[in-house]
Amino acid sequence: MAGLYFEEFEVGRVFKHAITRTVTEMDNTLFSLMTMNPQPLHLDAEFSAQTEFGQRLVNSLFTLGLVIGITVVDTTLGTTIGNLGMSDIKFPKPVFHGDTLRVETEIISKRPSKSRPNAGIVEFEHRGINQRGELVCVCRRSGFMKAKPTGHA
Repeated sequence: MAGLYFEEFEVGRVFKHAITRTVTEMDNTLFSLMTMNPQPLHLDAEFSAQTEFGQRLVNSLFTLGLVIGITVVDTTLGTTIGNLGMSDIKFPKPVFHGDTLRVETEIISKRPSKSRPNAGIVEFEHRGINQRGELVCVCRRSGFMKAKPTGHA
């Protein structure tokens, strides 16, 4: 399914995305190394075993990227001009290796662009939830979305 155009988003609509993803040790290690993040909470099993969590935590920026990525097919695939910003990012519970995440997206607001007649701004709230039903990530994101092309049904 292609993404939605600006006019197709309805404030209050909630998407329950079908794609889920189990986070692996390799995901966490590679992401942490590629982003130059040597935090032992992500990489060192012995260090992490001594923390209150008792194990390594998945890098929160990987979690954020995964949560937003899961939403693309249903919402913005091919119809986004770009991200304008993210705010109110929270990680209420940690993500561990082996956790499976699902995502819900709510359309919070939308408005036509003041500078471009062929675009609009949509505010999304993305919620990542683990297999235990715990909220692990929340993010508000503003997307600059294409308007429906003239003559498009």
